[in-house]
Amino acid sequence: MGILDKFRLDGQVAIVTGASSGLGVAFAKGLAEAGADVVLAARRADRLKDTALLVEAAGRRALVVQADVSQPDDCREVARAAAEFGTVSVLVNNAGVASAVPASRETPEEFLGVMDVNLNGAYWMAQAAAAVMTSGGSIINISSVLGLVTGGIPQAAYSASKAGLLGLTRDLAQQWTGRKGIRVNAICPGFFASEMTDQYPPGYLEKMRASLPAGRVGDPEELAAAVVFLASPAGGYVTGETLVVDGGAVIV
Repeated sequence: MGILDKFRLDGQVAIVTGASSGLGVAFAKGLAEAGADVVLAARRADRLKDTALLVEAAGRRALVVQADVSQPDDCREVARAAAEFGTVSVLVNNAGVASAVPASRETPEEFLGVMDVNLNGAYWMAQAAAAVMTSGGSIINISSVLGLVTGGIPQAAYSASKAGLLGLTRDLAQQWTGRKGIRVNAICPGFFASEMTDQYPPGYLEKMRASLPAGRVGDPEELAAAVVFLASPAGGYVTGETLVVDGGAVIV
């Protein structure tokens, strides 16, 4: 096997949550280009159809499943459908929501709503996927640099959920890598244009871009390449790790 062959995912089935927009679309497309069939999950099923077309244009099969990852039953349904599609070997826990509410005013409902999707939902989805990964696999939790550093805007719930994902990643890797052959890693993206960044205050993204050593926001394909690395045999000796893809945001 040549070095580039190690990045191939031919014959594998990958699940991508939050695949209806933004980075989830890039992840699904990248995994398909690497050879995987892709199960696409999100609450907005109508928008998943556009992502499915991108997967199919790469020559791979796509399966659309409407799901809310904050609901354990929905997560089990995604895993069940994926197992019928083929042998599941990859899960990208990408579904997420954000808030920007001052901590003095954030309600319990607002805080828990973010945690239920970003942290709890990743846990329920990991449990469900692990149950159908009969030949081992790779789980990739999409965290954020805001789980490592502050972004300078009020995002207590979001930051807490993304930091929690890093702890969850380490623990699941310790439990499952040796016993189940399932590697578990996290990616901390920096600033990439998405629906989430559209919610930032005017001028915020431009200010952050100017402060980055890379001098620009990220290209979603750069992040998709990191996902393919961790999903594929190329990342076969990597588990329990956090890969930061941020243009240098955490070092300034």
